[in-house]
Parts: sequence; structure tokens; C-alpha cells
Amino acid sequence: MRLLAEVHARDGYPVNWPDQPGEWLSHGPLLGSWVAELEGGLVGHVSLSQGGEGDLAPALWSERNGATPDTTAVVSRLFVAPRARGRRIGALLIGQAVEEARRRGLHPVLDVVASDTAAAALYERLGWELMATVEQQWSPHQAVTIHCYAAPS
Repeated sequence: MRLLAEVHARDGYPVNWPDQPGEWLSHGPLLGSWVAELEGGLVGHVSLSQGGEGDLAPALWSERNGATPDTTAVVSRLFVAPRARGRRIGALLIGQAVEEARRRGLHPVLDVVASDTAAAALYERLGWELMATVEQQWSPHQAVTIHCYAAPS
């Protein structure tokens, strides 16, 4: 959680700091989580879960492909320590989540806030398809622009 706090302080991820960061990291119907270590220290994290309330990408992908949302897996909670960036750790973590989704016969998708341009650039470098950009109401006083991506087939 210290690493998450460091990323939040530097990059504003997550946008809204959770009341219980440990619970936030493991929230939802989790299919798996992975961490990255470098020189004995934790430097990254990613999760894979079934879609839940508020996830937009599973429904978009399903509509486009004539499937049901339960045929997708959501890649989320990806972050890498600022000191460890530029070493392909984010790509390796995403690759691990994608591999697990495919092993389960699920198609990987994700939502990312539009203001997180570095994350969106990473997904696009890895060949992820931008399916839509939508406004999502997170609270009565907070609307957020979300990019919805699907992993390459």
C-alpha cells in the first residue's frame, strides 16, 4: 500500500484515494493478482477480475462480439513504482494478466481514466483497441472521462 500511496502522490492514481487501500486492491470477483519485484523490492501490481458494477469495457466488447459480459476479464489496478518505470514492468504485468484471462477462455478488457495518458499510451503500444470514450458519473459531483480498451485478439 506504500507503493500505491507513492504512485497516487506522483500520478494521481487512483483518482480518488480509497478509504481502505488494501480492500481496494482486492475488490471484486478477483481472478488473480500479480506483483513485480526488482532488486528485492515491490515495484508493481496488476489484478484480473470478472466485470463488476461500473466496468464499461465488458459490455462494450460483448455487444461488438455477440457475446455476454461474462466472457471477458477486466485488467485493473495496474501501477508501477516511479523509480522502476522504463523497464517494461507494466507490459510484463499486463502480459501476465492477459495470459491468465486467455487460459480461462476470457477476453481481456479494461477501463482507464482519460487523464491517465501514460497508461493509455502503454495499452496502445501493446496493441489494445480503443473501443469507446465515455463520460461516467462517479458521484453526484464527479464526472470522469473513461477510455474503454480491448486486448488484441
